[in-house]
Amino acid sequence: MEILLVDDHRSVVEGTKMLIESEPDMNVTIETDVYCVSDLVRLKKFDVILFDLYMPKINGADLARKVLEVVPDAVILIYSGFEIAPHFNLLMESGVSGFIAKTSTREQLIQAIRCASRKEAIVPMHLLKQLRRQEIVVQGEPGREETTITQEEDRLLRELAKGKSNKDISKTLMISQRSLEYSLTELFQKLHVNSRVEAIKKAKRLGILPTEDLY
Repeated sequence: MEILLVDDHRSVVEGTKMLIESEPDMNVTIETDVYCVSDLVRLKKFDVILFDLYMPKINGADLARKVLEVVPDAVILIYSGFEIAPHFNLLMESGVSGFIAKTSTREQLIQAIRCASRKEAIVPMHLLKQLRRQEIVVQGEPGREETTITQEEDRLLRELAKGKSNKDISKTLMISQRSLEYSLTELFQKLHVNSRVEAIKKAKRLGILPTEDLY
């Protein structure tokens, strides 16, 4: 079985390669330069591909999209040490086949790879329960109730995090600028903030947006 492991941390990929190759039928190719990945998947057939989520030049979700444009049937797992839940919808939209935590045991990692190679989705139970949810429920801060963020508000926060103007965001979300202004007002009230910067900081603190730049 041929496996591609992409992570910008050399020590991480070397260690993970050793774990996986303890299985006699598994061979791992490692790559730390994300810009080489598209060419690599053109030249060689991989049964399973593992991407880190947070990488400095491109995140795992966007890299998955690029690879799937080249190899539409590629089986891609996000292999991350960070919580996936706040980005679940974004990652599902990217076309990945599942998720495996870097804190998983060797047996769990091997099992996930084997299941993925059989075209089986790898989704932790707590994320599976979110598949049909239309909202993200985030534990409130001390003294406040839970914060409920709709899918539309989640998308709006992602666009705000990219630093886009209202005009650009309205085009991306396909709504009028007036509707966008109303949505921003409601979002600010829900997060108890007064500005874009405060909204982004609050969303990161609540775990709705990543503390590192995923976008």
